[in-house]
Amino acid sequence: MKTLTEIWEMEEVRKRVLYTLAMLGVYRLGVYVPAPGVDREALGQWWERQSSSLLGLYDVFSGGALGQFSVFVLGIMPYITASIIMQLLGEMIPVLKRMKEEGQSGQARIGQYSRYLTIVIALVQSLAFAFQLEQMRVGASSVVIEAGWAFRGMTMITMTAGACFVMWLGEQMTDRGIGNGSSILISSGIVAGIPSGGYRLVQRIQNGEMNLLHLTLLLGFMFVVTFGIVFVERGQRRIPLRHARRVMGSTVYEGRTTYLPLKVNMSGVVPPIFASSLLLFPATATQFVNNRYLSWLNAAISPGRWLYNTAFLVLIVFFAFFYTAISFNPEEVADNLKKQGGFIPRIRPGRETAAYLDWLLNRLVAGGSIYLAVICILPTILITNYQVPFYFGGTSLLILVGVSLDTVGQIQAALSTKHYSAVAAPGSGVRVKGRRRGLDGGGSWG
Repeated sequence: MKTLTEIWEMEEVRKRVLYTLAMLGVYRLGVYVPAPGVDREALGQWWERQSSSLLGLYDVFSGGALGQFSVFVLGIMPYITASIIMQLLGEMIPVLKRMKEEGQSGQARIGQYSRYLTIVIALVQSLAFAFQLEQMRVGASSVVIEAGWAFRGMTMITMTAGACFVMWLGEQMTDRGIGNGSSILISSGIVAGIPSGGYRLVQRIQNGEMNLLHLTLLLGFMFVVTFGIVFVERGQRRIPLRHARRVMGSTVYEGRTTYLPLKVNMSGVVPPIFASSLLLFPATATQFVNNRYLSWLNAAISPGRWLYNTAFLVLIVFFAFFYTAISFNPEEVADNLKKQGGFIPRIRPGRETAAYLDWLLNRLVAGGSIYLAVICILPTILITNYQVPFYFGGTSLLILVGVSLDTVGQIQAALSTKHYSAVAAPGSGVRVKGRRRGLDGGGSWG
């Protein structure tokens, strides 16, 4: 309650929070704007049989837009896929790598290329959806009112426009809101599916398909998983840092001791989101090529199948190492420490510090990737075997809890910054002592 009061009292923070909520409202309204050319009743009957497939997972990420066949069917996933491709290419293509090193201007150009690639991916995926919709039948009736290139072209236009608008919403929430726009959009879709999933769960209990014992075990398991996610996401390995004593004129500044915090899960919720996005590619490809091997692959990568679980696990581990490698550079950190006169006890500054940080980082990422794989795969296996009527497995829980923790942390950081600015403002009449600050910007007053 105190935090809500502080948010409302601080104008800039209040505006950012209200802006984010407004953009979320626009996104949720767009989920219910129907795309043309589809029989809603037939689509609803067909969709009831697909909640456990890979399309069911996509529907969770789109906030129910796929089941509604709205203009926001593609959601934020094309933009995420384009970002993955650009990050991979940025490490392999020298021109893009030099562009990344140019600073803000280079990042802006790469962001523009990501938007262009988003349009291309959205066009391909929307055409694949059009082909798939034409193949859907409920009895003798087709889901599509009138198949053909007129329907396919209209579907490509509406879906691509919707994907671009959702991409714009995410960027606006990141720049003018509280940040993490894309992740907040995905988590909002997960939250939107909880009431309907809970209602279907109650119906199963009333019909005798599930008893209270199973419900208690399920809720207990979800609580344990949520507690584990919060515990690990808050976990840190704090590396002690010491700063050499400095002499400036007649004043001697004693060396201070700080620490460098390394999170256990350095990559956050990025690996499961990236892995889920890439697993949609085979499902898209099978709509263009009528091949029995691709059809088998499309059926094999449904959540709960061994091929899906194996591919998901490998992709999570890969993206955990990849994303950490591009977001944390041990050599750069070691060089900055050396310039600032800081060092790790018993470790020489420079190369030895970089090697030590790299050694420690690899072990943290290995443990973090195993944690991500267990959280995302194990609940999926258990939920699939027990036939829970809604897809709310480890991936959804991880994204929801992780994004919530990051969002709360950003709001608290904004509040702390405003408090500090108000106290340190000229004319406030308050004398502020220096702040001992670690490399993450944290620290203690002293």
